[in-house]
Order: sequence, then structure tokens, then C-alpha cells
Amino acid sequence: MALLIVNLDKQIGNAQAWRDNFAAQVPDLELRIWPDAGELVQIEYLAFIRPDFNILPELPKLKAMFSRSAGVEAFINHPKLPKVPLGKLEPAGGDPMMTEYVVMHVLRFHRDIPGYQAAQANREWHRTTIVRPEQRRVGFLGLGMMAKAPALVLKSLGFEVSAWVRSPREETEISVFHGSDQLEPFLRQTDIAVCLLPLTRETEGIFCARTFAMMPRGAMLVNVGRGKHVVDADLIRALDSGQLSYAALDALWPEPLPPESPLWLHPKVTVMPHVARRPTVSQLVTEIAANIRSVESGGRLLQEIDMTTGY
Repeated sequence: MALLIVNLDKQIGNAQAWRDNFAAQVPDLELRIWPDAGELVQIEYLAFIRPDFNILPELPKLKAMFSRSAGVEAFINHPKLPKVPLGKLEPAGGDPMMTEYVVMHVLRFHRDIPGYQAAQANREWHRTTIVRPEQRRVGFLGLGMMAKAPALVLKSLGFEVSAWVRSPREETEISVFHGSDQLEPFLRQTDIAVCLLPLTRETEGIFCARTFAMMPRGAMLVNVGRGKHVVDADLIRALDSGQLSYAALDALWPEPLPPESPLWLHPKVTVMPHVARRPTVSQLVTEIAANIRSVESGGRLLQEIDMTTGY
């Protein structure tokens, strides 16, 4: 039984770190690092980031594959994508790095830290009204594992927290809206929107002039989903008009953001170079090993991607 990893050693850690971690956690698994694939018939698992399926060979005994990328839209429809289950590599309880990142930006906006920074730059002793957490409504678009953990932290701090998802679901701690018909009611009661959606045909451009107009005047946006969720020109107009107060963008399009983009220097925009979370080699090996053990014991992938929905 062998696992082939593609590009992971170039993006996270190094080849030796991957070998050492697999030797410690799954000693009976043979690790191969592309392009040194060896005998292809022995490869039963494939793990990758930013794969090029045009150059990867056919793996006749492949059982499953794992993507490090949060989004799979770049390759989900590739004609040479192997016809085996595809899983995400995310911890079951969410990633603490994502939790702290989302909470950080929500709290920055909630306490108007960008406004104080602007005042400091002008040497102004400027004090504003402090809004209590129970007076601030935070809405999550998407309520998967990466979103639920920060949503619950914010709720524990006293914020009114809700979420909008694709299909109905039962949640005991968070008010949930669902489907296209409930997007507007959700946005109308959202002061700080946090986007953690997958990128699909339905969600591309979801933050645009039409949806910004649905939000309360002075609302704020934290996008840790995908860059194409936001129509940049519409965002800038909403910020300039005062319809939105601030935006923090961790995901942008294209990436890296071109130097000529007006987002860089906009006074109400925080641009981050896609750094919300960076799992370690050890974390990823733990997730891969858990998935392989599940498959080998006759079970399913722990976080299998639905090929029809794309997430």
C-alpha cells in the first residue's frame, strides 16, 4: 500500500518532514513524493495541493484521494480527475487558526479598530460610541466545520449569531436561514457578514451591489471563502457610499492581488494574503492517516466531497 503526495512537500514543510511524520504515524504505509511515483499499480491513495491532472499518470489501483485546498472548483470538473472518492483534509472540530482569525476580524470591526487607527494617523483623540456585543448581529454564510467553531465563540461572547446555508438543517445554538428565498431576510439582520462558503455557480459573486443593498447601512464584511465571492467594484462603491463600513478580505481574485488593484490602498479595506489558516505537516498527516484507516476498515472518507455540489 502506497500513498503519493503531489506538491504538498513544496507548499507545506518539506519532503523529509512528510517522510518523518508518516513514518511515525503510519509506519506500514509507503510514502512516495511526486515525481518519484515508482510502481503505479502499488499506489492506493493520492494527496495533493494545486494538482495538474494533465501530467499525473493513471493510477489503476487508486482507492481515494485527498485535497489540501479548501476549494476544489479549480479541478473538480477536470476530465482526467480520477473516478474515486475525494476528501478534504480538515480537523473534525474546526481549525483553531481559522477560529482565531475570524474572531479577530469580527472583534476588530466590532470595536472599530480601523477607525481608531485612522484617527491615530491624524493625531486625533477620537472616541466613538461603544456597541455592546448583544447589540451586534454576526451572520455566517456557510456553517461547516471551519465556520461553526468561531460562530460558537462569538456567541459565547454575547453576540447575536446566525447563519445562512444551502439546505435546511437543525441547529440548537445558532439561528439558521436556508436557501435563496431566505438570503435577503438573513442579510437584512446581519451587521457583520462572515463568508465561509464554497465557490459554486450559485455562490460566485454572491456579494454584489444587490446583496450589499440588503444589508443594514454601515454593515461590514469578512471574506475567508473564495475571492470570486465578492464583486470588487461593487464592494468599493458600497464602501465609498457608506452602505458598508469595512471589509476584510483574506481570499481575493486573482491571487496574488495585482499591484494596480484599488483594494490595496482603500482606507476601509483590509487585504490579507490568504493566511487565515496554515496547517502543519503533522496535522495533515494525522487527517490523511485517519481517512486511510477508515477506508481500510471498510468505512468512508471522513469528509468526502460531493462531486455534484462541488463541496
